[in-house]
Amino acid sequence: MLGKKFFVSDCEGPISVNDNAFELAGHFIEDGEKFFQIVSHYDDILVDEIKRPGYNAGSTLKLILPFLKAYGATNLNMREFSSRNVLLIPGARATLGLLQFIMPSYIVSTSYEPYIQALCDLTNFSFNQCYCTRLDLDSHPLSEQEGKKLKEFRSSIVSDPEFDNLERIFWEDIPGMEIGSLIEEVKPVGGEAKKEAVLDIMAKNGFQAQDLMYVGDSITDVEPLHFAKENEGIALSFNGNEFALDNASIAVISDNTVITSIIADLFNRYNRNVVLEFAASFEKDPEKAVKDHPVNPQLAFKLAETNTKLEIITEDNLEELKKDSCKFRKEVRGESIGGLG
Repeated sequence: MLGKKFFVSDCEGPISVNDNAFELAGHFIEDGEKFFQIVSHYDDILVDEIKRPGYNAGSTLKLILPFLKAYGATNLNMREFSSRNVLLIPGARATLGLLQFIMPSYIVSTSYEPYIQALCDLTNFSFNQCYCTRLDLDSHPLSEQEGKKLKEFRSSIVSDPEFDNLERIFWEDIPGMEIGSLIEEVKPVGGEAKKEAVLDIMAKNGFQAQDLMYVGDSITDVEPLHFAKENEGIALSFNGNEFALDNASIAVISDNTVITSIIADLFNRYNRNVVLEFAASFEKDPEKAVKDHPVNPQLAFKLAETNTKLEIITEDNLEELKKDSCKFRKEVRGESIGGLG
């Protein structure tokens, strides 16, 4: 029996150019971009190399919160900054509009709630269909003494980014402070938590795993991409890094989201096999693939104006796709953001 197809996408990467947390750190914290990159790299090590139990990819977003607070971030100015700085991948507004019209569609993002709210306001996407990292900075008081200490820790992290130094600061020093409760309280929606969000969507709506199309691009998408792939849904890497490509079944490298619209539309109207046939054909001859498959003519017209590569991921092309996708990702999102895990 054909089930109801449903679409779930990460936000930063497949929909928007931003890395909102990186940008907030750069805006509020002294030497904040460098600080964020160090903490993000540390986060990747905990997830990918050490595999610390109970630690989720994307926890950078909770680790930096006391520092944002120490440098003057509030609920209000985080929301204002996020609203002013949403930058969409070309085509994203139209893609989200179409997807909401044709099938149940959701955003599952590690991003902070104020940013996802701002993105929904800009694109008219329903915020009720979003899962994201909720936080309330204002409900955690910060004493002058602890604020000063956090600024010293920031300086220490930037001058000594060694693993042991960060271990001590994040798991011994800060937990002993009152502001440590902020890290405790916030639960980033990344990694396993993204998969749990997908399972929650399925449970609430009676959806089946093989009817899932999941789009992701980074280490926080590994679990849901793998889940979609192993259940024979669609696991799509959109300008993904090596973590995403290792767990996806289809790779897209593109400067526009119209290809996401086409794949979602084909999957919704037909099935996974039609999508895979289209992808295999597109790799050989994009124009012929569009002509030979039931692609929506308006979307086909828009696709012709984009720079798009679409391939089924195999052992033979994986390494080359990683090289091409990571390079293109940096062109689209900038060197600093494109290089983050």
